Amino acid sequence: MDTLTRMRAFIDVVEAEGFSAAARRTGRSKALLSKYVRELEDDLGALLLNRTTRQFSMTEAGHTYYRTAADILKEIDSLADLVRENNTDLKGKLRISAPRTFIDADVGQSMIDFAKAHPDVSLEIVAEDRFVDLIEENFDLAIRITKLEDSGMIAKKLSDFRVYAVATPDLVAKYGPLNHPQDLSRTPFIIDTNSRWHNNVRFVDGGSTLSVPVSGPIEVNSPQATLRAARAGLGVAIIPDFIAQASIQSGELVTLFDEYIIKDRGIYAVYPHRRYLPAKVRSFVDFLASWFRKQLPS
Repeated sequence: MDTLTRMRAFIDVVEAEGFSAAARRTGRSKALLSKYVRELEDDLGALLLNRTTRQFSMTEAGHTYYRTAADILKEIDSLADLVRENNTDLKGKLRISAPRTFIDADVGQSMIDFAKAHPDVSLEIVAEDRFVDLIEENFDLAIRITKLEDSGMIAKKLSDFRVYAVATPDLVAKYGPLNHPQDLSRTPFIIDTNSRWHNNVRFVDGGSTLSVPVSGPIEVNSPQATLRAARAGLGVAIIPDFIAQASIQSGELVTLFDEYIIKDRGIYAVYPHRRYLPAKVRSFVDFLASWFRKQLPS
């Protein structure tokens, strides 16, 4: 029995969090997977898994082996994908991290459209508002909505985007005039706690960064809920254009401080630096880039 087969069985068991779950996922019997893992341990001379009838955990040696083995198998699978990339029948699983801001907005349709176009590629989409560790947490790629900073990852910009400071016309009439970000000190503000700045909103003023402290009746970690609160007249809010645009166009919300808004933001697909990028990852990224060009032309 070759080492790669045993290695893959071990990875399957770890990622399924048990032999029974791995057997259901892979179609192999629990006894066969147990045999492969035991042979791998015998070959290494180290116990990789602590297992009883009710418990399952990795040993320290298991953690060490898993991290490296997972990378080796990804490289092998990526190389195979590279050789087959001219084959239009893309297959396999893509594990994607994306913020709820993206998934719940209209732009989240881009991933649904990819799934419809490539039925042999299965998507596992995990809604995470934090920046996940792609390698440690075994993601193929992530969608990030941000001003991208150097992270050692490869990034492809899918689209530019901007944020708007918005409020209802009635709120502006009540608290106005609102001509400068500093006017927020006397205006209720809806805080989206997904923002890294929370109670301090950043603007640009004459080439310098301006940080304005804000407070208000609601703090929520959802741009969609922030939009609803803004439309209810509860305060000024900072909302991405792809969420606020319809309410702005209808006149339900008006924009404020346009010349002070920071504009160097984008929607990115981010993936680990690997010599062989899997064809399914490349296809997904290219599909989303094309989708955004058509749906959100600059």
